[in-house]
Amino acid sequence: MMKYKGTFIKLFPIMLRKYMNEQFGKDVTKKAIKGAPRIYREMLEKCDDIGADNPMAGNIYMCFVFLAIWKAADGAIDADGFRVVIRKLMKSKIVGKMKGGKDLNNPEDMEAAKRKFHAMKEWADAHPEYNDKTWDFNFDESKHKDGSFYYFTRCPIETFARKNGFLEILPVCCETDYLITELSHGRLIREQTLATGGKMCDYWIVPDLLKEPR
Repeated sequence: MMKYKGTFIKLFPIMLRKYMNEQFGKDVTKKAIKGAPRIYREMLEKCDDIGADNPMAGNIYMCFVFLAIWKAADGAIDADGFRVVIRKLMKSKIVGKMKGGKDLNNPEDMEAAKRKFHAMKEWADAHPEYNDKTWDFNFDESKHKDGSFYYFTRCPIETFARKNGFLEILPVCCETDYLITELSHGRLIREQTLATGGKMCDYWIVPDLLKEPR
């Protein structure tokens, strides 16, 4: 069970409401947002604990908001429509201020990003009790000359979604990886994800001004 934290489930529905009203109408939006908190709490109770101070825990808390809202709508929210909503949210000024501020075209910012990625693996290595639950980061700096490349073959969000009936909507949530990378003037190049049946989730992140990354 993941420790309950209410920040995301309180904040994100407020930020999503406008875009959901535009896409799905006020009735569907009201029902989904009203029903989401209970489902969100139930999801955290079912989710494997990956450590309260795990630097990746925020991914679960954020993604579960989207999944809970989708579930609470009882089929009234389709994947394509929800994709539009989430894209509008991620490109909003408020998210830009929350998640932006870095420029991966700056070598110093790219190196800082690499250190952040490696810190996530270091945390997992230092907490073996969660090794079979949390993300397994694997790095291969020899694969590409430019940017940073890593992958994982285990994702607790994908594991939960597959077990609990959220797999059809999860790929929409995974697409936020592209949008978050763009906020730092980066570009995510990806071949596969676990949510879409791949053997891994791969991340090759390069500066967005680099025309032909190697």
